[in-house]
Amino acid sequence: MDQFIEPVRWFASISGMIAAGVVALDWGRRDTGWAMVLFCLSAVAWITGAVLMRDWALGSQNIVLLGIDLLGVYRYLIREPDPAEA
Repeated sequence: MDQFIEPVRWFASISGMIAAGVVALDWGRRDTGWAMVLFCLSAVAWITGAVLMRDWALGSQNIVLLGIDLLGVYRYLIREPDPAEA
């Protein structure tokens, strides 16, 4: 099982760092939206790893973060921007 958990955890960690960097660089609405998609994938990977490791604190934290990330996907990729934001 460890041979499956380690790559999942590394993917979760690296994808989260990349997404955070893109958001911090503030390259624009579309790039931020795709960073939120990457955050979603990172959260799903952390949830998967947490279930396999039976780490319920990590899993519950990332369930909440996944909800927040999905809100970001909606805000930056799906919803039309307000004229003041454009």
